[in-house]
Parts: sequence; structure tokens; C-alpha cells
Amino acid sequence: MTTNLFNEFQAISSKQWKQKSQFELNGADYNETLIWNSPEGINVKPFYHFDEFEAPFSYNTKAKNFKICQNIFVFDENKSLKKALKTLSRGAESLRFTIENDSVNIIQILEKLPLESITVYFNFNFLSVDYIEKIENFVKNKKAKLFYNIDPIGHLAREGNWFLTTEKDNFESLNLLSNKSQNAIISVDSGLYQNAGANMVQQIAYTLAHANEYFNRISNHNQPIVIQMAVGSNYFFEIAKLRAMRLLFHLIAKEYQPDLECHLLVIPTKRNKTIYDYNVNMLRTTTECMSAILGGADVISNLPYDSLYHKDNEFGDRIARNQLLILKNESYFDKVNNPADGSYYIESLTQQLAEKSLALFKDIELNGGFLKQLNDGIIKRKIQENADKEQELFDSGKEILLGTNKYPNQKDLMKNDLELFPFVKTKPRKTLIVPIIEKRLAEKSEQERLSNES
Repeated sequence: MTTNLFNEFQAISSKQWKQKSQFELNGADYNETLIWNSPEGINVKPFYHFDEFEAPFSYNTKAKNFKICQNIFVFDENKSLKKALKTLSRGAESLRFTIENDSVNIIQILEKLPLESITVYFNFNFLSVDYIEKIENFVKNKKAKLFYNIDPIGHLAREGNWFLTTEKDNFESLNLLSNKSQNAIISVDSGLYQNAGANMVQQIAYTLAHANEYFNRISNHNQPIVIQMAVGSNYFFEIAKLRAMRLLFHLIAKEYQPDLECHLLVIPTKRNKTIYDYNVNMLRTTTECMSAILGGADVISNLPYDSLYHKDNEFGDRIARNQLLILKNESYFDKVNNPADGSYYIESLTQQLAEKSLALFKDIELNGGFLKQLNDGIIKRKIQENADKEQELFDSGKEILLGTNKYPNQKDLMKNDLELFPFVKTKPRKTLIVPIIEKRLAEKSEQERLSNES
């Protein structure tokens, strides 16, 4: 028989806690001293109390069931197959293949994979109905689970142009595929907005408005939509961001298809990663993956600590994969589902993010929708305004990246270690719109340090 040890203590209300706090401030204003505002306009209080707590939304996610995903860029079918089989034997549970063009023989890889026991994701840099139909024909009688992750609007936002297709337009291609495929076709890549400098409210609202364009233009919504999201190091806020994203997706999607699910594919952001003191990137990605797990990600693809300046390599991939394996199997993240449920703080953040994001989503829809605002340059301008504010905070030292603008190691030299160009690249071309550009906070300071290396 259990005994409640706290019955002898009188319950204290949130009002009483606030009054006590106000007394201890010796006349200082409670709101100005103890409540701070995030860049999204979220009020963060010094404490949260059950008497201010509303019943939470039921997310029905299973934190312990998230899948570990390995990214594989396909340039040589035999080497890519070898890498895929090796990573599966070392703990990966799903694979994501990046394919540049339709000359890649992906069937050669798929036929040697244990498709019945893994999930396969694709990242196509082209749109071909024939190519995907060949994959569909190959897996038709197999127990395979595929996500094609096709996102023409995301391609337009990132590259400034639509995919080239033989069909009338990209939406006709999507409709053809959606009516024929037994696997998920459509994806929304919202990582672009995060990596370009959008705040969390913008990320959620733009993702929803982006998805809503597909709801309005694609007739068949029988398969889940993959939402690809990037998470930063604001630990509790990122947990709340993913939860708010799922909550609002269900709210909007039920107007089109009551049972439509979103499948969250999460990866750490590049925006706060650095080339100097690069081992700190492992600390950043660890907390970011933790946020992804607790926020309800379905699959997580970690970012190798050296991905900014090294080509794909076995060591970087292994470390990134092992971070997730440790979190899943040795850190008790596999013991509890929905561990964030009932946290007054996280529930409050989730609610505030959801309310502000929904308001911005409605404003976008009232003013012509996401595609119109993307074409008019409004989305890019709004993201750039927030990115500039964040950059100013970093440049002034108020936004801290350890090892870069705080406690830098001046003996750390990188000029001779760069296998990849880690800064914004220019690619002159004709575009329909000005593309949204991803840019890291540390780029300017890193370029200055590189130029000063002897």
C-alpha cells in the first residue's frame, strides 16, 4: 500500500509562487526581470504550474521507435551498395539515397538490399515519372517501404526553377505518380528555411503553407507526407517545434484527408556548425538528435561532425551513426514513449509556437498562398530579415558558438584540411525566382580566419 508523503503540506498555487517571487525581487518588475522573450515572441516564464496547465494534445508518437537513417550519395552503384550493406550491419535501420540524375541504376542496389526489414528514402535532384515507375515495378511484389520525397516547390525555393519534366508541369507529374504508386511520393523539405535563418514560427508556418499547396493540387492523398525538418541547439524549443508541427499538420490535413499522416524525417541544422573547433559539432548534433527523439521524429539522419569540410568518409559517418545508437540503446531513450508529455514548460512552448505559426499560416493563405508569396519574394525577404537579426547577434557576441566567437583556439588551422568549400557558393544561371540561400552563422568570421592563416 502506497502512502502519499506530501499530504501534510499545503498546496501552493501559481499565484502564490508569483507573489513570493515578486516579494524577493525587492521592487523590481516581475515581467521585465524574470520573463524573457524568444526571437519568435514566445514568453518564457520562470516557473510553470499545474493550475495553469491545459490537457495536452495526444501525439501518439513513440520515441523509442525512431529509426536511424544513413545518407548515401550514389555516384557508383557498386560502391554505394557496399556502403549501404556495411552501414546496415553497423546499426543503420533505414537508408536515404541521393540521386543526381536518371542514369543511376538504383535497381542494381535495391535488388541486393533486405527491403523487407528496412525503410528506404530517396532524395532525387530530378523528376522522372518513368524512373520512379521502374522502381515501383521492381518492388511491386516485395514487402518494401519506400519514401520518394519528391518536392518540386522545395526545388523551386532552393534552386529558383522547377524540375524539367516531359509532363505539362511538375504537379501533373506528381498527380500521375500519386495515382500509380503504392508508396509515399510527396515531401516538404523545410530544412531549407531553418538553414537559411528562419525562426521557428516561420519554419512551421512555411512548412504548413508549403504542404497546403500540395493538398490543393494533388488529388490522391492516401500515403503519408514526409516532412523533412532541421533542428538546432535550442533544446526545449526544438522539442516543442516538432510537436507543434505534428499538431498543426493534423489540424490542416484533416480538411483534405482525415487519416493523412506526416512522417517526420529530422536532421541537425548546418546553420550553427563550424569548421574551427569542429569537434564541438558532435556536442551540437548530440543535443539536436536528443530534441528530435523527444519531439517525436519518425526517423533521424545525423550530420557528421566534419561534413562541412570533408568529403563523405567512413569515420565521420560511423561517429554520427554511433551517436544515435548510443542515444537509442544506452541512454534510456528506448524506455519511454512521449517522454515530453506532461511537461508544463514544453506544453506551453508547444502551444505558443502552434498558435503563432497557425496565425502566420492563415495570413499567408489570405494573401494568395505560399507559391504566390514565394514567387513575389516575400518568403525569402522575411527569412532574410530574421537571418540578419540572428547574424547581428552572433557578430556582437550575444549569440555564442563555442570555439568560434567565444574561446576560439587561435592555434587551430584549417586551410590545408578543406576538401570541400564550406561557404555559400555562387552558381550563375537564369532562374524564375531568386532562390532561398542557406548560410551558416560563422561563415564570415571563418573566412577572415582562413585568410589570416600563414
